[in-house]
Amino acid sequence: MLNTSILMRKKYASIVSKSILTTILVFISTQLSAQYQNSGFKSNNDFWQKVQFGGGLGLSFGNRYTDISVSPSAIYNVNEYFAVGLGAQYTYVKQKNYYSSNLYGGSLITLFNPLPEIQLSAELEQLRVNVKGTGDYDFSRNFWNTGLFLGAGYRNGNVTIGARYNVLFKEDQGAYSDAFMPFVRFYF
Repeated sequence: MLNTSILMRKKYASIVSKSILTTILVFISTQLSAQYQNSGFKSNNDFWQKVQFGGGLGLSFGNRYTDISVSPSAIYNVNEYFAVGLGAQYTYVKQKNYYSSNLYGGSLITLFNPLPEIQLSAELEQLRVNVKGTGDYDFSRNFWNTGLFLGAGYRNGNVTIGARYNVLFKEDQGAYSDAFMPFVRFYF
């Protein structure tokens, strides 16, 4: 029984790892940005003039596999070098006859631009992960996943392309299969 449980966990981890990697690659290639333009709101201070909104929508469909992700965010530009913000995330993933999962949570974002083309980032993310086995795989797992991502990217206008690394990553103990992740970031 114990060996079967270990084999099931390893098989599950392998499928989840491949699914997440595929999702990330497809997400990057099909990233759609959520755009928001300030409609001329005037106030005594320039707070809203320094706010940028962005985010993404990820869709991935494959053979008996579905992944839908929505991740809006907003940042406040303290000055031309430094910005802070908040993000939210919801992801639904399903591998038919194996598992389905819901991930939701938020993040604190810090961006630093030492040069106009270079963007360094730190992001503290807290996700609630709910995974439920389907078909022959009867299991349920619910947990909180904390990630601290440090990243760097090339910035051109409102778009940054780069990579980030989760310094709190523990293999087979979280929502992600790898500590290293490429990203595409949009803010308007």
